[in-house]
Amino acid sequence: MSKYQDSAQQLLNHIGGSENISVVTHCVTRMRFVLNDPKKADVEEIEKLGIVKGTFTQAGQFQVVIGNEVSSFYNDFIKIAGVSDTSKDDAKVAAKQNMNFLQRMISHLADIFTPLIPALVVGGLILGFRNVIGDIKLLDGRTMTIVESSQFWAGVHAFLWLIGEAIFHFLPVGITWAVARKMGASQILGIVLGITLVSPQLMNAYGVAGAEEIPFWDFGFAQIDMIGYQAQVIPAILAGLVFSFLELQLRKVIPNAISMIVVPFLSLVPAVLLAHTILGPIGWEVGSWISNIVYSGLTSAFGWLFAAVFGFVYAPLVITGLHHMTNAIDLQLMSELGGTNLWPMIALSNIAQGSAVLAMIYINRKNEEEKQVSIPAAISCYLGVTEPAMFGINLKYGFPFLAAMIGSLVAAVISVGSGVMANSIGVGGLPGILSIKPQFIGTFALAMLVAIVIPVILTIVFNKMNVGKISFKKNR
Repeated sequence: MSKYQDSAQQLLNHIGGSENISVVTHCVTRMRFVLNDPKKADVEEIEKLGIVKGTFTQAGQFQVVIGNEVSSFYNDFIKIAGVSDTSKDDAKVAAKQNMNFLQRMISHLADIFTPLIPALVVGGLILGFRNVIGDIKLLDGRTMTIVESSQFWAGVHAFLWLIGEAIFHFLPVGITWAVARKMGASQILGIVLGITLVSPQLMNAYGVAGAEEIPFWDFGFAQIDMIGYQAQVIPAILAGLVFSFLELQLRKVIPNAISMIVVPFLSLVPAVLLAHTILGPIGWEVGSWISNIVYSGLTSAFGWLFAAVFGFVYAPLVITGLHHMTNAIDLQLMSELGGTNLWPMIALSNIAQGSAVLAMIYINRKNEEEKQVSIPAAISCYLGVTEPAMFGINLKYGFPFLAAMIGSLVAAVISVGSGVMANSIGVGGLPGILSIKPQFIGTFALAMLVAIVIPVILTIVFNKMNVGKISFKKNR
């Protein structure tokens, strides 16, 4: 008998049997089901299973939080259920039948940016490290930077920019590739399209504002400015969407005999032309408008209020999937301002959720079964993976989730009120401090301390006062 056979059989029974499963797959910690009839799933009984840390419905998928052993459990489950192994893409396609328009749009946005996150995290850490060794005067009585004191570190500083530039200045290449991949168009042509937005032939986007003269292509009857779109998000998304649309439509009408030659040419060339004449300028303006609104809101006299609301509601946004929209805003802020004051609040919210679990470990310190769930959940949350903590502990009891939201609110106000900026998206937990601009590391460390202490204290107090002790049913 396999290790998870009994648990897998019970889950299958409570979820409505094999006939109720349209598609099933898994991610790092969760089983993802697309159910033919979601109402047949007995959520209460499923959450009683020892291996289950929690359940919720997101993006049209009924998700069961298992934890780090999800891969092994999944293999046992599909054998018992008699369903075939399915890709995540298949699951997402099937899930769309259970999604409204807003959920579909958010799902598309997530599919574009999720493959880019590892690169953005690495880039953020690299920029943070370069700032520490190149901008902070740590040596010789705080009069000299590490780079100034050593040729080795000066070489490291210069070398690391090779990676940083590739990630951030050439970000449109990754975006157009991700869009083409998402839409089912030719990925290599998506890459080529992205390169045409950041080619060395073009004036760098960062030099346009102070340029006395902008080069252009002269077609006799018309001229097109030769401007690059380094680090720009929206122009790349628009260009990728137009290219993908053209290619997919042309495939339908052009005979297969000449498709290989005609389709790439008639989809790529018009897309590049439109990108540099219409889509790029419009996207640039829209992106600047969005980033200016967010930045102005966060730095205005009412910035504290924006921070308080965002810090309080970010964790609930994760449940709905709406948090995926922040990736695009963060990247736009980075391209316009050289950093983001939104992402630090996200990292603080994650830390607050982990801290609430830390308090639950103390409260349930004599419960060995509970500690098997809560200790790994707290560790993973502090390292940026929040699902086991949120769905396995905090939402299960209710009051730790509320305590974490309050702690996140206070920490966010401190962060925004002090003007904390991050170089980039980073690891959304304690290691997130490595992505903060050097001059704000001290303040962010204070905000982190608040995001740890307040949720811990409030969780313990709420437990003693019986405040907010609820059974939070995520899919009802």
